[in-house]
Amino acid sequence: MAIKFHNPKTVSLAGKYSLGAEVPQGARLFYVSGQVGVDSRGKLQVGIDKQLEQVWKNIAQVLKSAGMGYGDIVKITTFLTDSRFIVPYRAVRDRFFPEPPYPASTLLIVAGLADPGMLVEIEAVAAK
Repeated sequence: MAIKFHNPKTVSLAGKYSLGAEVPQGARLFYVSGQVGVDSRGKLQVGIDKQLEQVWKNIAQVLKSAGMGYGDIVKITTFLTDSRFIVPYRAVRDRFFPEPPYPASTLLIVAGLADPGMLVEIEAVAAK
């Protein structure tokens, strides 16, 4: 059985994500810790756009280490430090998930992250 994404018509869907993701018994689950806009040299990227790009690059590398890719993501949780970052966040995310099925998703606006310069953190769950 393949991963099945659920979007019942009786629940409002406000964007490009799925309301639920069903992972079949026996699938391998992989949890990606929250990734921030820090490159491999430990340098925090400047600005929301560069941090978003770096976050998704970091997620790709962690997924790759497990033999997975973006298409294996079933759930993402995003933490933004400012609601003004929602539009750029969606624009960058949509490049990595250009068509359905989209992963289940939660977006939170938070007061801050581990470093005051960090503007976004994204964690993911993948299954294969």
